[in-house]
Amino acid sequence: MIYTVTTNPALDYVMITKKAALGQLNRASRELHFCGGKGINISVVLKHMGVPSVCLGFVSGYVGDEIERELQREGCRTDFIHLAEGCTRINVKLKESNGRETEINGNGPKIDAEHQEQLLRQAESVGEDDVLILSGNIPDEMPEDFYAQMAARATGRGAKLVVDAEKRLLLPALQYRPLLVKPNQKELEGIVGQKIRQLSDLQEAAGCLQRMGAIHVLVSLGKKGAYFLDSDGKGFLLDAPRGTVINTVGSGDSMVAGFLCRYLRGETAVSAAAYGVAAGSARAFSERFPEKKAIDVLYEEITYHKTERKGA
Repeated sequence: MIYTVTTNPALDYVMITKKAALGQLNRASRELHFCGGKGINISVVLKHMGVPSVCLGFVSGYVGDEIERELQREGCRTDFIHLAEGCTRINVKLKESNGRETEINGNGPKIDAEHQEQLLRQAESVGEDDVLILSGNIPDEMPEDFYAQMAARATGRGAKLVVDAEKRLLLPALQYRPLLVKPNQKELEGIVGQKIRQLSDLQEAAGCLQRMGAIHVLVSLGKKGAYFLDSDGKGFLLDAPRGTVINTVGSGDSMVAGFLCRYLRGETAVSAAAYGVAAGSARAFSERFPEKKAIDVLYEEITYHKTERKGA
């Protein structure tokens, strides 16, 4: 089974308007709402691909109840920890016809030490044939090594690990040999402390993560596609398919889901990475998370080639 962790989920409330003006009454021409959070996004896309998963994390209040109901309507399994106090956050996103977008994100409930320990104990129930996905940020009151603590408990029982998180959360978890890490270029630059200006910089930065413990490294490069470094140290550039970008939120999460969908079915790692690029692109080209058919169509357009490192 695949388990996704979202410590601070949200209900994303999107209002689309012709033009917005601060300090004045604005009316939306259309409204959308989504269950938000990187782990939740991954679970939704996996479900669309026919791959089961379980959503872990914290929910509270009427917003938390609605997120759980919505995920269950999607066909996703949940095993959230319910908090007695506070309310799961609502993120408001205001989209204008000129492409400008304004976001106001809520803070969410406080997670006390007792409930943190409860989530850690859930990680202990993840077994040898399972995958634990740790993705996104965590509330300020949780320690920066929290993902590493979860990784230690899960990998101690033989589970596979996937990490898609910022530097402070990712680095402590690398010692537990994650199957996949998936930074974007900006995140990777922050991790290695330097700008990536050319292919050799990209190769070296991805290699740095691998030397610190990552098995596979998939770097999302936006409209340029992705760079993939497999467990044997072979690098590949994967070109993104062409399409009209509508919404990139969750594209990286879709990429993770696409990779796992194919990799866990026994396909080669680079083929799984290509399917991940197709899934990420399908998300970017759609208002909502894509169905499998849309991903399969784009997968046929993905091209990739092996890269050679100087001196290799």
